[in-house]
Amino acid sequence: MPRAGLSREAVVRIALDLVDGGGPTGFADLTLAKVAAGAGVATPSLYKHVGSLAALRREVAVLTVQDLTARLVDSTVGRSGPDALRALAHAMRDYAHAHPGRYAAVQVAPDPDDPEAAPLAAAAARTVEVIAAALRGFDLPEDRSVDAVRAVRAGVHGFVALELGGGFRMPQDRDRSFDVLVGMLVAGVAALAAGTAGAAG
Repeated sequence: MPRAGLSREAVVRIALDLVDGGGPTGFADLTLAKVAAGAGVATPSLYKHVGSLAALRREVAVLTVQDLTARLVDSTVGRSGPDALRALAHAMRDYAHAHPGRYAAVQVAPDPDDPEAAPLAAAAARTVEVIAAALRGFDLPEDRSVDAVRAVRAGVHGFVALELGGGFRMPQDRDRSFDVLVGMLVAGVAALAAGTAGAAG
């Protein structure tokens, strides 16, 4: 039976549930047909609430980025320096494991030339601000802050992407390996702050 009172918010919530239930490929596999089936309506009925699949994907991405950012804020409040970076990295990994489909949505970069991507751009900028704030305790020079944020994101995401994709098949403890990675990131950011990393770049 069609759902009574279907709204834009309800459509987005159904999409989020589908993304969450689809594992690492949940976001990539999202279609309007699947959302319509979940809502109990014909696919054309969704156009009363969302303009296109691209628009729906953007909404899912915005809410997911906001959700992850809130988790990062919670994990780093009251912490600074290496302690904040460790908490941030573990929060990112924990989120990816708990919500692999949503985590994939976080990786969608907004098109700076697309006005409709402005909400996603704002949400993503807030995430970067939170990561930068977590690194502030390292006393990084202002012109190296973006480098540090990118390095941390790339390091954590690279590990998580390999992990979720089945790239780590050796029997050694992955948690220990992640701790090693985070320790290397801490040392790297500290070196960057001291001016002893990236000097040749």
